[in-house]
Amino acid sequence: MLDRTLRAANAACEYVGQVAWDAKVFRRFALHRYCYREIRTRFNLGAQLAVRVIAKVADAYRLERKVQRTFRVRGSVAFDRRNLSWNPADRAISIWTVGGRQRIGYRCGARQAAMLIHQRGESDLVYRDGAFYLYATCELPDGQMTAPAGFLGIDMGLKNIAFDSDGTRYRGNHALSLRHRHRRLRRRLQSKRTKSAKRLLRMRSRKESRFMTDVNHCVSKQLVTTAQDTRRGIALEDLQGIRRRVSVRRRQRVTLHSWAFHQLRRFIEYKAKLAGVLVVAVDPRRTSRTCPACGYVDRKNRKTVDWFQCLRCGLAGPADHIAAENIRRAAVNRPYVPPDDAKAVIPLRRRTRTAAEGRGKPSSLDEGS
Repeated sequence: MLDRTLRAANAACEYVGQVAWDAKVFRRFALHRYCYREIRTRFNLGAQLAVRVIAKVADAYRLERKVQRTFRVRGSVAFDRRNLSWNPADRAISIWTVGGRQRIGYRCGARQAAMLIHQRGESDLVYRDGAFYLYATCELPDGQMTAPAGFLGIDMGLKNIAFDSDGTRYRGNHALSLRHRHRRLRRRLQSKRTKSAKRLLRMRSRKESRFMTDVNHCVSKQLVTTAQDTRRGIALEDLQGIRRRVSVRRRQRVTLHSWAFHQLRRFIEYKAKLAGVLVVAVDPRRTSRTCPACGYVDRKNRKTVDWFQCLRCGLAGPADHIAAENIRRAAVNRPYVPPDDAKAVIPLRRRTRTAAEGRGKPSSLDEGS
């Protein structure tokens, strides 16, 4: 019944998409007047599912109106409270299908079951790898946010997934080697062009992304827990658009474009909201070239990819640790930011030294703070 419902709904989407393209009518209410009665009778859809089909086509054309939109045979379909109801106590749902209402049990983990109490809005019915899934939206209450006693600076990268200002390193060597291995295997299987090779490619699809999602979940959880236990906020670099700003060698382009820094930041932000931890973003410029002890900025301070040594005061240490410390200082230099402005970009200030501060060579970050 679920399979027939998905097929009928997507066939209706194809019909509505063709009508919208031919008539050049792309707005939802205009499409409703054009197609509602026809798709109900032709595809045997219920009233609410017909409304959701029209909304799906209108949303697709909202993204792009210069190309005719097409829909997969088993594409996802949204259900709302009128045609899908949850019963968390019995682990079952009541869902409308082309064969009438069906009561179907579902499976989920303990954490997901607890979140379903806060389920709101639409749920998407998805067919993937021979099974049906429901993607439910849950509005969880945020934790009570208080003014942080300080900030935990976090530098994100490829070799080190994250490096915080406390000196904790979250290595990415295993993730990089796994990506290279998957890339070689995909290239070898694609070159064969046999049925068995294509079957293996389908079996391995999304395996790499699932692995990196799990890694980013683990790293973000540890970072938020550290900040919560020490009553600090989290300072991150605003890396939006970095792929357009930097240039790398040809062989490094795939590695750069597979860098999941945005996913890690999203995970940190939503986990921090649940824990009541403030998250701010700072300007990433010169964070890896600035000495946190004397404020001297020079490209040559970064002797190698992994090592930093100030040409003026001699402060040395892992480059990512230095960058994390600069990110922390950039957040500290600005007063407490309310939660509504937590995503504001904080400019990195260059700190100048006085003659008294210039005496001696600090041997560690603590001595230079």
